[in-house]
Amino acid sequence: MKEAIVILAGGGPAPGINTVISTIAKVFLKGGYRVIGMHEGYKTIFTANPRTQEFDFELADKIMNQGGSALIMSRHKPKDDEFNTDFFVKNNVKLLVTIGGDDTASTANRISKYLHEHQVEIQNIHVPKTIDNDLPLPEGQPTFGYQSAKEEGVRIASTIYEDARTSGNWFIISAMGREAGHLAFGIGGACHLPMIIIPEMFNKTHISFDKITRMVISSIIKRKILGINYGVAIISEGVFHFMTDEEIKSTDISFTYDDHGHPELGNVSKAHIFNLLLQRKLKELNISIKSRPEELGYELRCVRPSAFDLMYCSLLGLGVKILFDQGKTACMVTSDPKGDVHPLFLKDVTDAKGKVKPRMVNINSQKVTMVYNNNMQFLTEADYEDAKKYIPDPENYDFNKILNW
Repeated sequence: MKEAIVILAGGGPAPGINTVISTIAKVFLKGGYRVIGMHEGYKTIFTANPRTQEFDFELADKIMNQGGSALIMSRHKPKDDEFNTDFFVKNNVKLLVTIGGDDTASTANRISKYLHEHQVEIQNIHVPKTIDNDLPLPEGQPTFGYQSAKEEGVRIASTIYEDARTSGNWFIISAMGREAGHLAFGIGGACHLPMIIIPEMFNKTHISFDKITRMVISSIIKRKILGINYGVAIISEGVFHFMTDEEIKSTDISFTYDDHGHPELGNVSKAHIFNLLLQRKLKELNISIKSRPEELGYELRCVRPSAFDLMYCSLLGLGVKILFDQGKTACMVTSDPKGDVHPLFLKDVTDAKGKVKPRMVNINSQKVTMVYNNNMQFLTEADYEDAKKYIPDPENYDFNKILNW
C-alpha cells in the first residue's frame, strides 16, 4: 500500500493555512506519497467514518493563495480513551502534520506516543499558527498569519483614524491577542495611534479598568492641549486575562455566565466595555468627547495571505518535508529570517505539565520603548498646568505614574 501523510488544522483560522497545506501536499505528492486532509481537526479521526479530503496537485495548487482553510477546523481535544490505531493502520500513515497552536501540538504528541505504545510508528511535525504571535518561536520569528492579520488590521485602523479626524471623534479599538499584546502593539505602532494599551505594560502594577480608562483620558487631554480633538486608542483583549472575575463584574455591564460562574466574555464586545467605561468617566469629569467602539479580530483571520506569509508559509511547508526526511518528530517546524529550516522540539518549550508558555511582547525592547516614548501622546508632569483646564487632578492621569514606570 502507498505510504500516506495526513494533515489537519486545529484552533481558529489564520491567513496562510492554505499555503501551508498546498505546499506540503505538493512536495509529498512529488515524493510519491498519498496526501490525506482531515476535516474538523481531531474530531472524527478516531471514529468509524473520518471526514477526509484527498489531495491531488490540482486541488493543492488551487488553494495556494486563498484565505481561510480548505480543511474545516475544530478545537476538539480528544481524550486518551478515544484513541485507536484504525485510521493510521488502514491508510499506512507515516506522518501526522498538525497546523495550529500549542493544544493542537500537544495532542499530536499524545497521539504519537499512544501509537508507539501500540507498535504503530509515525512521525508528527507541527506547523505553529496564530495571528496572536504568542507561540515561543525564536526572537524575531513571527507565527504565520500574524503579518497578514496585522496588515489588514492596519488597513482598518487607518480608516478608523481617518474617520476620527474627519468627524472629530475618538474611537476605542479592541484587538485580539489572548494573553499577549503583539497584534494591538503592531497595529497601533504602524498607525501611529496616540494610545496603545497591552497587558505587558502592567509589569509594575496590576491591571484594572480604572487604570486603562485613565490612560485613554491621559491621551485625550494631551491631544486637547495640542489642539487635537480626535484620536484612536487600541487596547489588547489580553488585559482581560489578567483580571479577576470580581474586577470584570464590577463594571456593572450585563454578562452571561458559564457553569462555573465566570463571565462569558466571548458574548460581549470588549471595545464596547472599554468605551462605555470611558464615557462614564468623561461625563463624570464633564468632558464632552464622543467615542465609538470598534472590535478587531474575526475579520482578520481569513484574509488572503500577504506576500510575507505566502513565502513564509511555503518555506514552512517545504520544511515539513525536510524534517520528515531527517527523521525528526515531536517538533515544530521553524524558518529563520534567512529562510533556513530548523526543528523546535516541544519538550524544550513546555513546562512540567506540558503547557507551552506564551511569548509576550518584550516591553523593555528598543522597539517598544521607542514607540511609547516618541509616537504616543499622554500626560506627563510637564503637562500638569495645561491639563488643569480640563481635569482638576492631572497627576492621576500621568501615564508613567499610572504604570509605576
